[in-house]
Amino acid sequence: MTTDQRTAVPARVWAELPLAPGAVARAAGLALRNSRQEDTRTAVLDHVVRYAEADPRRPAVVEGDRTIGYRELLEQVAATREVLRAHGVRPGAVVAAVGPRSARTPVVLLALEALGASYLPVDPGWPAVRVRDVLGQSRAALLLDYTGARDTAHAARSSAVAERIPVVDLPVELRADTLPERDGGDRSAETRYTIFTSGTTGRPKGATVEHRGMLNHLRAKVHDLALGPRDAVAFTAPLVFDISIWQMLCPFLVGGRVVVVPDAALRFPRSLIGTLDAAGVTVVELVPTMVGWLVDEARRLDNGCLGTLRHLLSTGEELHPSLAARVLDALPGVSVVNAYGPTECSDDITHHTVTAADLARDRIPVGTPVLGTTLYLLVRGEDGTWRAGEPGETGELFVGGTCVGLGYLNAPETTDRAFFRDPFDPDSPTGRLYRTGDLAAFDAGVVHYFGRSDRQVKVAGVRMELDEIEAVLSRHPGVERCAVVVAGEGDRGELVAHYSLRAPVPSDELHQALSAALPAAMVPRRWRAWDALPLTRNGKIDHQALRAADATPRKESQ
Repeated sequence: MTTDQRTAVPARVWAELPLAPGAVARAAGLALRNSRQEDTRTAVLDHVVRYAEADPRRPAVVEGDRTIGYRELLEQVAATREVLRAHGVRPGAVVAAVGPRSARTPVVLLALEALGASYLPVDPGWPAVRVRDVLGQSRAALLLDYTGARDTAHAARSSAVAERIPVVDLPVELRADTLPERDGGDRSAETRYTIFTSGTTGRPKGATVEHRGMLNHLRAKVHDLALGPRDAVAFTAPLVFDISIWQMLCPFLVGGRVVVVPDAALRFPRSLIGTLDAAGVTVVELVPTMVGWLVDEARRLDNGCLGTLRHLLSTGEELHPSLAARVLDALPGVSVVNAYGPTECSDDITHHTVTAADLARDRIPVGTPVLGTTLYLLVRGEDGTWRAGEPGETGELFVGGTCVGLGYLNAPETTDRAFFRDPFDPDSPTGRLYRTGDLAAFDAGVVHYFGRSDRQVKVAGVRMELDEIEAVLSRHPGVERCAVVVAGEGDRGELVAHYSLRAPVPSDELHQALSAALPAAMVPRRWRAWDALPLTRNGKIDHQALRAADATPRKESQ
């Protein structure tokens, strides 16, 4: 299929960022750039075809005792493509997919890429309320169920029926008459996937990424980690976490292999180590909490485990120097990479390899921009305009370049609050600028991250808006006022719900109400009832006072 036969992304006028006089030249001059450009036009499937032709039995995906070669992977993609095509999937369509992390997951994504369609993962564990909201917002062409067991995806299937979205079951046994050939076309501007993240209004929002943004990130991982045909990347991430994309696709660019790590292995560090060692994993990416578990268990075993590991990436929340020190001590031959980036910009936009010198810092840098990425630091004035942040000054981080996504799916007003026309780079491949809402500083060409400028947080590696949780909790008829804060730091952080009531309500009932509407990671673990929540002088809830109260030992209501 040629490029002109595919559905192009509709042109739109991007919002304008209000800038102070002189801001354009100064911000552009102080920007951190990685101008390296690599191929972001070619389909990932083209690389699979190339390796399948050259070495059909070369391992592509390992899942337990089963190894799928590149030729077999290609056959599965071809068969899945035909199932989707037979059900009317066309270029530009959004296809919701529900299933477990498995060898079938990259097959589904590659089949959608082959059709020029867009992938939208749905978590089988989401409550029906959230699934229906996501499906409704996405206007998905269909829901593809590859769980192999309908009961597992009951919420997704029932929600699709409610939204009048067709449900298609992917057969367990797949056969294809014709295998894909190399496409050779320019896929750059095709929409490739959407990941729904937490929203400030109590509704999730779908960050949509183009093919070029996805490929730019895959190429960045290949370049910065020096990946090659002998590498095995652990596929550990939940499918609704953006890092799942590179974990399940990146090895195909270099003839490497994807190692599917089952949920059961992720629950116990010894099982995880066994899985990584058995498959000869060379690259693993985990949230800091799991990094700590892994390293502590490796030290206890003290038997030369993780001997094939080359890179350990930390992502999802802040990597503290104390944890990094434990990793470097326990695994001296492994590079520790601090990765940072928003879903809206195709995942990671910076990488930083931790050094011994970093361990003496208060906070570990998030590093330098990945290829095709430009970072700007801006400070907002009292008049609402933005000026350039000076070296060492704290400001908000803005992102330009190939990595910047298309905005939020079918949500133009939400998009206009975070995505802007890029005024700094007339040659930007996307012409877009993304406001991260993160506080940072530039020092000697390195980005130092200082947290959120708003109330978006990451707990246990899951990004969420505290406002979304509060919006759901406030809907309970017994709740008068509420606030959700994070108690503790790093891998010890947990959500605490503070609330006052109109009438007596057991905390168990509130917990159940949130569990029915939110993913489990967004349901507070601790609950605290107040006669009246503390307020600031202007009548707003005093979050600082709530955090201080959490630091004082007191019997919890649950």
